[in-house]
Amino acid sequence: MKDFTKDASGFVLLSEYVPDIIQEIRYYSTYNFIGDRIDGYEEPCAFLTREAARALKAVSKELIVSGYRLKVFDAYRPANAVKHFVLWGLEDQDIRMKQIFYPDLNKTELFEKGYIATQSSHSRGSAVDLTLLDMSTGQEVDMGSPFDFFGPISHPDYTGITEEQFTNRMFLQKVMVRNGFRPLDCEWWHFMLADEPYPDTYFTFPVAYDILK
Repeated sequence: MKDFTKDASGFVLLSEYVPDIIQEIRYYSTYNFIGDRIDGYEEPCAFLTREAARALKAVSKELIVSGYRLKVFDAYRPANAVKHFVLWGLEDQDIRMKQIFYPDLNKTELFEKGYIATQSSHSRGSAVDLTLLDMSTGQEVDMGSPFDFFGPISHPDYTGITEEQFTNRMFLQKVMVRNGFRPLDCEWWHFMLADEPYPDTYFTFPVAYDILK
């Protein structure tokens, strides 16, 4: 049985817990596959369960030694944000961001093929979407496709990209897995803490800086 709660006591603000991580919270902006700010994202910040944040801190420390920083696009996602995705997919005829994020798919296929979930692991608080930033150039590492591009090219094991792009994906994946995260088979950027603390709980509190006060 799934539980829904507004209790944020088991969460930490990522910018305070792991200040080395760069953040670009896409669902607070309008640059995402819908084209609007997503419900529940009241401020451009990221939260994770304390356990997931602790594991991500270990990832960050390891990567900094190698000359990289993590860049997070999304972490905890309120359940009503997922509802926003679902309603957009089923009822909204707006496809203005199609050519950027899902040029080869219909909206219904985004759900059928697993790119968008009707109940997301992000809402359990231990999943994160991220990439690598090269500290020597200040640029994102080339992963072969951008964040939230829905199609086979974004599958971690897709081999139709360059050897360097594939190596970059595998480097990120190996570091994340080594520190307790599990990858997703259709998104190179998505990782979830394997031993998540709230496997049956979906959280509903908004993404806002003062939510833990």
